[in-house]
Amino acid sequence: MKIKIFIIICFFSIFSYSQKTNLSPSKPVTESYFGTKVIDEYRNLESLEDPNTINWIKSQTAYTNTILDQIPKRNYYVEKRLELDKRQGYSVSDLKITGNDKYFYLKKNENEKVAKLYYKDGLSGKEELLYDPVNYKNNKRNHDFVINYISPSWDGSKIAISMSEKGNELADVIIMDVKTKYIQPEILTNTAPASFDGIKWLNDNTGFFCVAFSTIDSKSKDFYKNTRTVLYKIGTDPKKLIEIFSAKNNPELKITEDQFPMLLDFDQEDQYYIGMVVDYSYYRKTFIISKKDLLEGKKNWKPLSDPNDKAKNLEIWNNDIVFVSGYNSSFNKLCKTSINNFNFKNPEVLVPEKKGEIIKSYRITKDGIYYTTTKNGVEAKLYVYKDGKDSPIQLPYPSGNINLENKGVNYSDFWITCSGWANEGQRFKYDVKINALKPENLTPITEYPEFKNITVNEISIKARDGEEIPVSLIYSKNLRKDGKNMVLIDSYGSYGISYTPFFAKMYLLWISQGGMVAVAHVRGGGEKGEKWRLGGYKETKPNTWRDLIDCTEYLIKEKYTSKDKVAIWGASAGGITVGRAMTERPDLFKAVIAEVGVMNPLRDETTPNGQPKEFGTIKDPKEFKALLEMDSYHHIKKGVKYPATFISGGINDQRVTVWEPVKFAAKLMANNASNNPTLLKIDFEGGHGGNIPPAQRYANLGDMFAFAFWQLGHPDYQPKESTKK
Repeated sequence: MKIKIFIIICFFSIFSYSQKTNLSPSKPVTESYFGTKVIDEYRNLESLEDPNTINWIKSQTAYTNTILDQIPKRNYYVEKRLELDKRQGYSVSDLKITGNDKYFYLKKNENEKVAKLYYKDGLSGKEELLYDPVNYKNNKRNHDFVINYISPSWDGSKIAISMSEKGNELADVIIMDVKTKYIQPEILTNTAPASFDGIKWLNDNTGFFCVAFSTIDSKSKDFYKNTRTVLYKIGTDPKKLIEIFSAKNNPELKITEDQFPMLLDFDQEDQYYIGMVVDYSYYRKTFIISKKDLLEGKKNWKPLSDPNDKAKNLEIWNNDIVFVSGYNSSFNKLCKTSINNFNFKNPEVLVPEKKGEIIKSYRITKDGIYYTTTKNGVEAKLYVYKDGKDSPIQLPYPSGNINLENKGVNYSDFWITCSGWANEGQRFKYDVKINALKPENLTPITEYPEFKNITVNEISIKARDGEEIPVSLIYSKNLRKDGKNMVLIDSYGSYGISYTPFFAKMYLLWISQGGMVAVAHVRGGGEKGEKWRLGGYKETKPNTWRDLIDCTEYLIKEKYTSKDKVAIWGASAGGITVGRAMTERPDLFKAVIAEVGVMNPLRDETTPNGQPKEFGTIKDPKEFKALLEMDSYHHIKKGVKYPATFISGGINDQRVTVWEPVKFAAKLMANNASNNPTLLKIDFEGGHGGNIPPAQRYANLGDMFAFAFWQLGHPDYQPKESTKK
């Protein structure tokens, strides 16, 4: 045993030495903000055009792969996920059903790399392959594409197919005639319907609306600026799009360059379009125009709702507008107001606020309004509002999340999909005649005996300021509270986004190998409504990572785990959460995973997708201080012993520019006083995690999990002794 321990110590010493010999060059830049001097030691790494930067990133990625290759079960996760896919047989996603009952969906068979587009005429109709993305070859590119969004026309005669490559959000959109499978020669190349509110067809199916970008250079600082909603008429030149809602086309609306003007969903029978100016505020400004006027080229948009009205999820219903209201409400209410004489602050209340329940979503049918509520973001319920009455609908089983689907306001057809942390999502159609939900799954229900002993416990823990933080605990029924469990804590906490339950195979595979998962629903998310979001926003952002710290300390205190058995994981804006938890309490965690994370928010404003309205701006003294406080990169201190850290990024990431995780890794390597590894792995075939083949995504997740199990001491993940010598 002593010999084995000695070998392991030698391995870490060699590891640390190897890391220190390949530190990034540092070219510091000093700047002053409102009298505060800030030194940015690795500003040079922001230059992704510099061969020295790219070569260093590649060398670190290669080094990380060399280290991960020494872990015996590095490939266990990707192999197991592909095995589970094979067991299921096939998966279906992005289902769209037209009013005349035509079904369009993406389907991936277990032996296929990516999903293909299929079609049925009715649920029981014959399945027909419409399009395989492998056949798509752009003139100047010969890469693998994935279909990331589909949109059939109202009558199902045409379908728009959006395809992306290498993790890019910007997509190529082609239009197919469904009957003949003829593909129009024109290709739209400057839109991203999967990310930016989709495609919305004209009533006569001759064209559609979408959001267009002003530049196709995804690395440009102006990439997300001056977007516009445009009308594309099928068969016309895609370079001659008709602007219908934008800062340039509608200067009187005072749309700023960093806002996204979009059209809300509508029905064919609606007489109006509603336009929303989207930014990262909780409530947004909306405008309204008659369909007839807009299509005649008129620009007479009229103001509809203002952020002060606290109105969300607006939808036209006959001569009214239905919406979710947070005005004078601790939670929210379902309301309506006249489209001809609207008053969002004093509307007709259809469903008053429910104590402890937040109205999450709703769908209008000819029979009433179906809506869901959620408690703490993890306990979902279903209701129907009909004839002035509000009634609950019995779910097939308790659910953490419910997704709603309908054909439109003039149809009875209504479906739900129920899911949970340990429950595979199942789809049901509501039968209005018997008031019951009937199964209508498009994918086979699969048995997972390896997960049968996994249970979920939704709890709340008291934070240091007395706030109750929801925490989802997912673990084996055989778990013992002896302080020895390997715990993976996942958290996010930004933009008012709730971390809602889903059938989390990634968690379940962790648990089936002896671990435990905790999802900390920290402030900054939307689990408890607007108040929860504002509790981790700009100047209050420290609550986000301190909630994570407090949740970790609770799990340790209650003997679920101990300090040397805890790994924390945060992705995207969750990088702030885990990065600052780690830099504030480096003693508390054994391992930290920052996936495509926001690690340098003080510089985030200079990137294409900078979010000053969410995190703050360096132009304001108070918000500058908030940004500096939440900046993990600037909180790395020389001589501090930091936990083992795995830092990932995507070279084509348009959400979080790759140099944010790169700079964080470089500074951590140079300043860390411990022998714990700091691994940087950049995906040169990916972006922010999406729009890539499943196997590639599984492999990326598998590396993070292998790293965490290695660091937490799982015996099957310890590097081979032959390579340690």
